[in-house]
Amino acid sequence: MLDKISKLLTGDMLKVLSDMGHGDTIVIADANFPVSPVQKNLIRCPGMNVSDILDAISEIFPIDVEYTEHPAVVMELTPGDKAKNLPRPEAWNEYEEILHRRYPELNLGNVERMDFYAHTKNAYAVFLTGESRIYGNLLLTKGIVR
Repeated sequence: MLDKISKLLTGDMLKVLSDMGHGDTIVIADANFPVSPVQKNLIRCPGMNVSDILDAISEIFPIDVEYTEHPAVVMELTPGDKAKNLPRPEAWNEYEEILHRRYPELNLGNVERMDFYAHTKNAYAVFLTGESRIYGNLLLTKGIVR
């Protein structure tokens, strides 16, 4: 065990986060996320939700607020869900609350559903959670360590 690092983070998770370079992306995915069978760094976290992991990594994982326009991205509501007047997903508010502790000016970006999936195909890793809230996926771009 390590002191001052969340007990939720396994050695495999810490290794992936440490091995990532500036500009690499990670997906903290909900339980419905379509994981590619060739995803090289898939870490299953069935007992956690996206907010749990985001909160656990928030102090040790730098977000690329300096060089990336939207370093934290969620999947935009589909036209059908917008037509149903689906409200802004509550999970997004949690993500922003966690991110604002370290990056007060950061706003979540959003990307059309199929574009989101296209962006995630090149992700360095996927943390596949048990998140059951819709639109729970989060894509993060790693920044630089100072």
